[in-house]
Amino acid sequence: QVQLVESGGGLVQAGDSLRLSCAASGRTFSSYAIAWFRQGPGKAREFVGSINGSGGIRLYADSVKGRFTISRDNSENTVYLQMNNLKPEDTAVYYCAADLRRSRTTLPGTKGLEYTTWGQGTQVTVSS
Repeated sequence: QVQLVESGGGLVQAGDSLRLSCAASGRTFSSYAIAWFRQGPGKAREFVGSINGSGGIRLYADSVKGRFTISRDNSENTVYLQMNNLKPEDTAVYYCAADLRRSRTTLPGTKGLEYTTWGQGTQVTVSS
């Protein structure tokens, strides 16, 4: 089984930055597309961004474009979410998820239907 573990969340002030990590098991990690989702209090889960296995394709939600950056280090089996200029509305539990189809070169859509393996989440709280 593939296991995903998120880390890096915390309590910060508006305008601050955080870097979240998604560490994965599995020797075929570089073939997995990885996505970040979040769920705020009283809100539905929403797509944040994604990156394909090779790292050449990225997608971002409009709400985070220009502020968040997804990257990956396949040698460390880790995907990162760099979050800059955080806003109170970014407060949520952040989850990473993997598409295990091993295409390397493509990304699923933003609805999350193809992401079948999920981490347990890390809490990000942004105060005003």
